[in-house]
This record gives sequence, structure tokens and C-alpha cells, in this order.
Amino acid sequence: MSPAATSAHQALARHLDPARLERDVPLAPFTTFRIGGPADLLYRARTPDELATAVQAAKDAGVPWFLLGHGANILVGDRGFRGLVVRSEVGGVEFVDGSRVRAGAGVETYPDLIDATVALGLGGLHHFVGIPSTVGGALWQNLHFLSPAPERERTVFISEMLESAELLTEEGDRKPVGVEYFGFGYDESVLHHRRDVVLTATFRLHPTPVEALRRVVRENLEWRDDRHPDLWLYPSAGSVFRKIEGIGAGRLIDECGLKGTLHGGAGIFHKHANIVVNLGGATAADVRALMDLARDTVARETGYELIPEITMVGEF
Repeated sequence: MSPAATSAHQALARHLDPARLERDVPLAPFTTFRIGGPADLLYRARTPDELATAVQAAKDAGVPWFLLGHGANILVGDRGFRGLVVRSEVGGVEFVDGSRVRAGAGVETYPDLIDATVALGLGGLHHFVGIPSTVGGALWQNLHFLSPAPERERTVFISEMLESAELLTEEGDRKPVGVEYFGFGYDESVLHHRRDVVLTATFRLHPTPVEALRRVVRENLEWRDDRHPDLWLYPSAGSVFRKIEGIGAGRLIDECGLKGTLHGGAGIFHKHANIVVNLGGATAADVRALMDLARDTVARETGYELIPEITMVGEF
């Protein structure tokens, strides 16, 4: 460990259990891409208090920090992260009343939260079945899904179900906020622009027959299976470029003949050109080379600009 990392460990150990401050931890196993170098320090926060304390301790000590949930929609650099990675493992699913559910920021939306709500005949979150995310990550990205069934063909956003959340704000305050605070858009929320941290979230759902919910779950899973990679076989981070309304980033990449292109251990997925997959031993450099190729080729041949959707983390 470098002198800087040792100093950071000493500073954070005054506020956090030193035995739980892990050193030089490879981040690849914590991401859906299965790519990424080591973090100087990793702390797994299991309660809202632990999560708030870890983030605030890093701020107070002047230690760079990054909040990690499920590890989807990110690409961690091959040289890792210099500072503290706080893994949100805040659990707990609590049904507040007949139609509301409160969940910790580290709860997996699928299967944990969705299975729990479907079993009780509460609809809303079931649309997001199969999408890898924690509750905190879902709010960061305004998790969404384009329903494939003709009778309900529209994009459904998690912001439609959110009622409130408890945050640790950028200023260090813990407070409840309503849905309006987040300024949700497509792949967008205030969390992209402020270093607020979601601790818990409360969703308002609607009673629905369990069999109807399970039918939608089956349909959505089948739709995803036809178009998206199995993360066990093809680790990925989902769509790498933002949506281009009416055209589609994947369609542009496909029309440029890049579907199936390989670089090192990474490849542009053969079923969906806006997804890069880890075919085994891929590095962040391999992924970025394919992203650069796609962006440059699409710009040259079509005039459209591809903007990355995934977040780059750490040193490349």
C-alpha cells in the first residue's frame, strides 16, 4: 500500500472499524463487467448509519471516495481507485402499509425487492425485472424499462413509484426528500450533479393480482433474454452509449458494421450493438478501445455523436 493509502487508512480507522477496512481489494468481482483494478480501501456499509458514517468520514479526512452498489453501468479503470470505495450493502425491506414499501439503498431491485412486492400483489416495480441494480443505483439512474407488450408499450420509470427517500446530502445533513427533489429525467437525476447519498427509499405501489404481475415478469424476462447478454456468460455493463431518440445508438453502431467486433478480451455484443461484453480477460482498455471505435465510426459515417452512458471510475 502506498504512503497515501496508509495515511488514508489511519485517518478513516478513527471513525470506522479498522477490521472492516479492507486494503488493496480488486474491484472486478464487484462489477457486472468483471473488470477493474484494486481500490486502496473498501468498506462495506450494512446499515444507513454505517453508510452515512463512512461517506462523512471520507469527506472529513479529505479521502477520495466512490459509492458502489451492484456495480452495473460502470467501468472501473485497470489501475483501480485511489481512495475509499464504500460498498452499499444497506438491506431491509419493510412494508409500511397496504401499498408502500421501504427498502435500504443496497437492496437488489431484482430479485429481492421485486420478488417481495410481487408475492404480496403490489405492482409497479415488477416492470424492472432482470435489470441489475440496487435501490440506490436505481434512483441514481432513474431505472427504466420499455415494456414490450403492445397494450402497455411505453417506457416505465422508477420515479413513477418513488414517494420519498432518506439522504445524506452533499452538505452532510441527513434528511427526507420527496420525489421532486431528484429532478428525474431519462438516465438522469440530481445525483449525477450532487454527491448526495441515498440511504433508504419508499415506494408507493398499487394492488394487482399476483398472476397478472407474474405474467408481466415472464414476458419482460423473455424479452430481455432475447436481446441482452446473460451476465454469467457475457459480463457487461448494459448499454454503453446514451439513447438517441428515434434512432438508437445500437442501430447506428450496427449499421456501421461493428456488431461482433473484437478487441482483446472484449467484443461488441452480437445481439445488441450498444452493449460491449467481456469475453474473458477483458480489460478496461479493451472496452474503451471498442467505445472509441464505435464513437469515431458513427460520427464519421452518420454525423451522430455517441455519448457514453456508463460511468468511468478510477484510473485508466
